Amino acid sequence: MNKAYIIWPLIGLLVFGVFFWNFDRGFKEREHQKAVQEEQAKQERIRLDQERRKKAIEDAMKAQEERRALRMANDKKVQDENDARNALVERRQRAYDEVNRHLAPQLDRQKADADSVKGEISQLELQKKQFEDEEAFLRTYTRQAERNVTKYYDLLEKLKAAEDARAAAEAAAKVAKKD
Repeated sequence: MNKAYIIWPLIGLLVFGVFFWNFDRGFKEREHQKAVQEEQAKQERIRLDQERRKKAIEDAMKAQEERRALRMANDKKVQDENDARNALVERRQRAYDEVNRHLAPQLDRQKADADSVKGEISQLELQKKQFEDEEAFLRTYTRQAERNVTKYYDLLEKLKAAEDARAAAEAAAKVAKKD
């Protein structure tokens, strides 16, 4: 039994040694291959990343150039529109000034004519008011005169009646003196 305690661990050690020697023999080479492959993969990733960056930079530069060209075209378009607008404004102002230069004297004459017509209208309205006032006065005066005529007729009749009464009284006084 003593031998079994030694033999079985030795056999196990030998089996382990074979497997370990088999593992160890290719381990360094496999680790080296893995490291080389990882380094190659890393270099490939770096190279692809650099290519993508380079392409992105080129695309960004192209896009920047396109935007710059578009901006310059837009600025030119805006400038042309502003120039055209300014030219139209100047043309309109010149036409306005030209029309005003020709029409200003006419306008002044028309204003003067309108002022004179307004003055004549105000004079005519004043005359109309005076005529209306005179007509009202004449109507009042005529009514007053007609009332006065009737009063005078009444007064004349009273005077005639008073004279007739005085004449009758004188005649009666003469008749009374004669008798």
